[in-house]
Amino acid sequence: MKKNGFDNEKYLKEQTAAILGRVAEFGNKLYLEFGGKLCFDYHAARVLPGYDPNVKIRLLQKLKDKIEIVLCIYSGDIEKGRVRGDFGITYDAATFKLIDDLRKWGLDISSVVITRFTNQSAAVTFKNKLERRGVKVYLHYPIKNYPTNIDLVASDKGFGKNDYIKTKKPIVIITGPGPNSGKLATCLSQLYQEHKKGINAGYAKFETFPIWNIPLKHPVNVAYEAATADIQDFNLVDPHHFKKYKKKVINYNRDVESFPILKSILAKICDGKKTMPVYNSPTDMGVNRAGFGIVNDKIVQEAAKQELIRRYFRYNAEYLLGIEKKETVQRAMDLMKELGVDVTDRPVVNVARKASEDAEKKGKGFAGIYCGAALELKNGKIVTGKNSKLMHAASSLVINAVKVLAKIPDEILLLSPQIIRQISVLKESILGLEPESLDLEEALIALSISATTNHTAEIAMKKLAELRGCQMHITHISTPGDEVGLKMLGVNVTTDGKFSSNNLFVT
Repeated sequence: MKKNGFDNEKYLKEQTAAILGRVAEFGNKLYLEFGGKLCFDYHAARVLPGYDPNVKIRLLQKLKDKIEIVLCIYSGDIEKGRVRGDFGITYDAATFKLIDDLRKWGLDISSVVITRFTNQSAAVTFKNKLERRGVKVYLHYPIKNYPTNIDLVASDKGFGKNDYIKTKKPIVIITGPGPNSGKLATCLSQLYQEHKKGINAGYAKFETFPIWNIPLKHPVNVAYEAATADIQDFNLVDPHHFKKYKKKVINYNRDVESFPILKSILAKICDGKKTMPVYNSPTDMGVNRAGFGIVNDKIVQEAAKQELIRRYFRYNAEYLLGIEKKETVQRAMDLMKELGVDVTDRPVVNVARKASEDAEKKGKGFAGIYCGAALELKNGKIVTGKNSKLMHAASSLVINAVKVLAKIPDEILLLSPQIIRQISVLKESILGLEPESLDLEEALIALSISATTNHTAEIAMKKLAELRGCQMHITHISTPGDEVGLKMLGVNVTTDGKFSSNNLFVT
């Protein structure tokens, strides 16, 4: 069993104290911009082994009596149907999901803010859906030349024209379904309107990455650069902090570049009055304590290097699919080179490639392209799978993996041949589809049906939960059905980015 490099309890204690301490500095009210993922933060869990993907929810539960939560979503993301990569759902759907998830944890949102609203039809529909389900919605509008035209921004024709969000608690968490949701602008708009009302509200930022108190080229911080390679973000030593305190701390380019303007906006909001503590750097604004939760740096460094490889494979596959730019792939490769990391440092890569080669050498009666897959179980054992006339490589791999976990002999069939045959009949004769082999989603359904009459299949099915968080590699790009199944299982999968079929249309 792999050891942890991160202590959630230590982190929670440090983080809770940091937030409460910042509230005390202002006295009345704190608007806390929550960057990154509020829940299901799997990037953090991958680079900080032991990190609970929902530890931020536990943090909010600790502060429950003192907080309320406001969600922001950019109207343009609603209009364009922008998709959140980790869940494969649009940002408006992700907002609904986030509200549902928070409620399950005993947390509710006070309102939703649609930012940069220009009466887009999809945004209006989204607003109506929320309001008709009892959720309060506020509208914030575009401000010309935001944020550089400070006199306009911090005026009644700028922030002053936005809806004022009514809040009651001392800490207001401003979050959203993803980046560029308008969280900072929402915080500043509220500060402007609060100070107009004589309320001494303040601002702070919570962002897990980059971690400010570990080195610039620490693998965890480099992994964050890889995660944001598509938007060209990069980490650097905070020059404002170094100038003031002569200490090297880490921040990222956009916060560093925008800090002078942000500081001027805050000063304008206060109208020269010393009603807020002075921030001398973007790092000063932050309250993140994730670095203090690291208890085994060696484990964390190795995990972060593995995340670098995973990001490279993801970008490469997205490039082949026409989604990503070549520069993003090259950036990820350059970051790997900086740390002396190679794709074959991911243990499952060469094993999957060999499985594909072996299948091709031994293959008979299969006219398709040979694919190999490998998965590392939590005990370190690596299981392989390959495609055939019956199953995709991902399907055979998962079936083989649960057999190993359940100690079921390889020769015992888990999937009823009759069920496989009926799925083929459904696809070909009834739905008019090509009778291809079972993808992973279909194989999981077949396994669950088999489990109703086959006790061995039932035992194997219960082992599926043990695959969550396991590392997997497949030589070819997953089909939609494979991808759905892998997401449901929670497997961390990478791919060489080859196409599993010569067909341009893949179902």
